[in-house]
Amino acid sequence: MELSSRPVPDRPVRSVEELMELLHACRGAWDTPDRSGDPVDLHDHALQTAHLLRRSHPADKELQLAGLVHDLGHLLHPGDDAGHAETAARAVRPLLGARVARLVELHVAAKRYLAAVEPDRTLSPQSALTLRAQGGVMGPEEAAAFARDPWAEDAVVLRQADDAGKTVGLDAGVMEDWRPVLELVARSAEQPSGGAC
Repeated sequence: MELSSRPVPDRPVRSVEELMELLHACRGAWDTPDRSGDPVDLHDHALQTAHLLRRSHPADKELQLAGLVHDLGHLLHPGDDAGHAETAARAVRPLLGARVARLVELHVAAKRYLAAVEPDRTLSPQSALTLRAQGGVMGPEEAAAFARDPWAEDAVVLRQADDAGKTVGLDAGVMEDWRPVLELVARSAEQPSGGAC
């Protein structure tokens, strides 16, 4: 089934079950409707990114889930490379809380930031192509402003896992393994303080 034919909600996700349905719908969905982009589908990319973050930051469940859901905007609004991060952030904020949503929102800005501070850094061909549509390499003032964001460092970690999570055939587990983590973070986000996990 092509990405553009998938029925997806254009509203915030309100339950873990609804989010799991979206994540499962990422199987066979690609970051570009014509499959000319990254070599793995959105499902495998989500699992690989979250898996890498689980290995590097085992105690940070919110960061791991940001990796799992960061590209849902490609499913929700196919072809919107420039706005996919904001789309995904809006979708998950009510369920997963402010920090997960902010990290998802910042993952594109983190790419632009890294392109500025590490100009020799290699991007996947698709990431290099979309960089321009997403605002291009940050200038010095914009990079300094990004670095002042309280979650900039975590967004960079997410971005690095995002860039690494595009390996064909890598076994990163199954989506259902993430249901308990989603439930844990969703419960935490319901609390008045929206505390981190």
